Amino acid sequence: KRLSWRSATDLRELRITAGVLKQANGSALVEWGKNKVIAGVYGPREVFPKHLSYPHKAIINCKYAMAPFCGMEEHSRSGPNRRSVEISKVVKHVFEGVVMTEKFPQTAIDITMEVLQSDGGTRISAVAAAAVALADAGIPMKDIVCGAAAGKIEDMIIIDLDKEEDNHGKSDMPVAVSLRTGEILLYQQDGLLTRDEFGESLDKVFIAAAQVRKKQAQAIEAKYASVEASGAQSSGMDGVK
Repeated sequence: KRLSWRSATDLRELRITAGVLKQANGSALVEWGKNKVIAGVYGPREVFPKHLSYPHKAIINCKYAMAPFCGMEEHSRSGPNRRSVEISKVVKHVFEGVVMTEKFPQTAIDITMEVLQSDGGTRISAVAAAAVALADAGIPMKDIVCGAAAGKIEDMIIIDLDKEEDNHGKSDMPVAVSLRTGEILLYQQDGLLTRDEFGESLDKVFIAAAQVRKKQAQAIEAKYASVEASGAQSSGMDGVK
């Protein structure tokens, strides 16, 4: 057993809520273990200045940031840093591969991800939140991106590392995938893995990603069910009036 009493393949408790921000076109809150990540999507919107726009597709802008109070490690200091800039660029490439940008020429889609509380695995949590926020905004995608992180501790491959396991383990491998196509959209790795360990890690990531994908779908369904219920209630009230 691990420090959290999970087995090698158990995910931390995962809860996803769609539509948490009123001013955004789409939004989501991911509570993954002790991680709390909120994502907002704004657009498609007009590009300023206009010469920066693309004539045949939309621009995707991504911003990943960690709140100063989210954790005690050095990554959570206020303002942009090397890590946040790197993750912002990586996530931008992820969604450029799945968002149907050709449907919105000469526009921009802004994706903002804010880590409110961190405990390892925040970039995958942010990707999961952004994918649900895009779906909540009604932006067409080829698939809802999901993923998980694999790691190695004492020659054992485990899934969904928390902060202690990330800091003291031998390897960390965050991966985001499209389950519809089997495509790997994000792959990063710290530490060393053998060829067999890499294969085992990837297999376990895809299994874990399917569990995350199910939670994402449930969050989107719950959002639209609540919208339909509130609409029906409003219609009933109008009839009473």
